Amino acid sequence: MYLAGVSVRRVEDISEALWGSRVSASTISDLNKKAYVHIEEWRNRKLTSKYPYVYVDGIYLKRNWGGEYDNVSVLVAIGVDEDGYRDVIGAQDGMKEDKESWKNFLIWLKERGLDCVKLVIGDKCLGMCETLGEVLPEAKYQRCTVHFYRNIFSVTPKRCLQKVSRMLKAIHAQESKEAAKRKAREVAQELREMKLNEAAKKVENSIDETLTYMDFPTQHWLKIRTNNVIERMNREIRRRTRVVGAFPDGNSALMLVCARLRYVAGKDWGNKWYLNMRHLAENLTEYVA
Repeated sequence: MYLAGVSVRRVEDISEALWGSRVSASTISDLNKKAYVHIEEWRNRKLTSKYPYVYVDGIYLKRNWGGEYDNVSVLVAIGVDEDGYRDVIGAQDGMKEDKESWKNFLIWLKERGLDCVKLVIGDKCLGMCETLGEVLPEAKYQRCTVHFYRNIFSVTPKRCLQKVSRMLKAIHAQESKEAAKRKAREVAQELREMKLNEAAKKVENSIDETLTYMDFPTQHWLKIRTNNVIERMNREIRRRTRVVGAFPDGNSALMLVCARLRYVAGKDWGNKWYLNMRHLAENLTEYVA
């Protein structure tokens, strides 16, 4: 019940209602520790498949540090294997989502067998971007277009949001990277004419990293240009961790997150075919030729 999203207090109440005996918080904690052994084995399992596409993100939780509560992150990675199925390939305590945390996380994934990564999709976290070329030099980076839009909206007046949204979407609606870059230059110029100089500057400086997906099969574009696949998973994690509020220590936070990831991955989410990877194989063959 606890791993499924029921608070400790509610577990106590339900157990008493069911069989007249209240299960204490310490008993729940002891049982969880036994479950965590299996979760830790799953978290550290060898990665035997190849994952051409990898989605990464960090989710923030409240944790107790010496009597004070602070925000810390759990780094999560989801891969799409060569058969086109999604898999949760990693989750690790990320502290403040800085460069060192991302480096340790990516190295840990490689040590467990992560290989043949062609594209990493994520938000523009500087720590991750700085580390990616060092740990996964063969992989390209795709900045999530949704997060890119939000970054532009942060410097856009509310009265202009709808128009600017249409302008940005028009960039990524183009049929080629060259056409998208031309459209981006037009959008930047139009933004300057609207006196939105800061937004124009962000478009000019960041548009290239949002167009990497166009180097890959067109059939995959819709699903590899955003980080939505991991954002949905993060919503499921937040729904569960909201019950807890603040965790007493880092391990309990990480284990509960991993329990939810493992549960979701074992259901239809992980068994549902996500992408036809034959298109990627054909794309790579053409590229080499």
